[in-house]
Amino acid sequence: MRFDKTEIALLGVGVALAISGLLAPGWLIFLLTVALAKGLVVQGVVMQMRAGMVSFGQGLFYCVGGYAVGMGGQFLGISSAVLLLVLGVAAAAVLAMVLGLLLTRYREIFFAMLSLAFSMILYGVLVKGQALGSTDGFNVHSWGLFSGPASNPTMTIFYLTLACAAVVAFFLHRYTRSGVGVVCEATRENEVRVEYLGLSPRWILYANYVVAAVVSALGGGLTALAAGHVDPEMAYWTTSGEFVFIAILGGTGSVFAPFLAALVFALVRTYAIELVPNGWQMILGITLLVIIVFLPKGLWSLFSRKKEGVHS
Repeated sequence: MRFDKTEIALLGVGVALAISGLLAPGWLIFLLTVALAKGLVVQGVVMQMRAGMVSFGQGLFYCVGGYAVGMGGQFLGISSAVLLLVLGVAAAAVLAMVLGLLLTRYREIFFAMLSLAFSMILYGVLVKGQALGSTDGFNVHSWGLFSGPASNPTMTIFYLTLACAAVVAFFLHRYTRSGVGVVCEATRENEVRVEYLGLSPRWILYANYVVAAVVSALGGGLTALAAGHVDPEMAYWTTSGEFVFIAILGGTGSVFAPFLAALVFALVRTYAIELVPNGWQMILGITLLVIIVFLPKGLWSLFSRKKEGVHS
């Protein structure tokens, strides 16, 4: 098996982050963990953007992954983080297989609004569900990697999230260059031509939708384990909007882009809250708006420009 430059870079960055985890303070480790986990959710958004479909309801699978982890510990007594994540991914896959049959019939704003509608339906159900803590949600039970409890949950979830992010990024990098990935982009450009090739755009988009849901649910499950709490806000429209915003912020040029954008977003928000507690939303909005205005193709365009400059 041959590795290209991106895959080698993934390995290098992963090793660097793993080493930095031994030296960084606890607050930074937590921030990196959550940023990587949310970056996985954004990967799901980017996958659909590459196929010409923008999901304003990716919080649905983010929430399913998180709640599956919480419910697996609370109601099923599962203490293994790995099993809990598998449970969340499986639940999201089943749900996506059902919803995808309907959603992949639609395009553009119709797909966006329908995905948002299903996410808000889940939000409404959770808010009314007293057994799941209603608007307050509930705490995730103590866990360990394979059996609980972990001696150092912060470091355990950091390295688990880092490993998941690296594996998923490697897979998605190969996926975008595979036949299915290329056809997804071709479908975005001209769906009729894809049909003339004897392929079914709908079923290709369906497979893409399910894979994106699984990746996003994994991010939701990791976030739940890191934060130790889940609540209905995970499915709220502002959460889904945040993922779309981060996807635009990073761009679609590389599997690195969602993770980079999620980290920048988390850092800017953290320091904005610390410096301007009563006006952090405005500071956050202005800072990120400036980035988008001057880098319309996302943060990753900085690196692509350097590559173009070297080749020229």
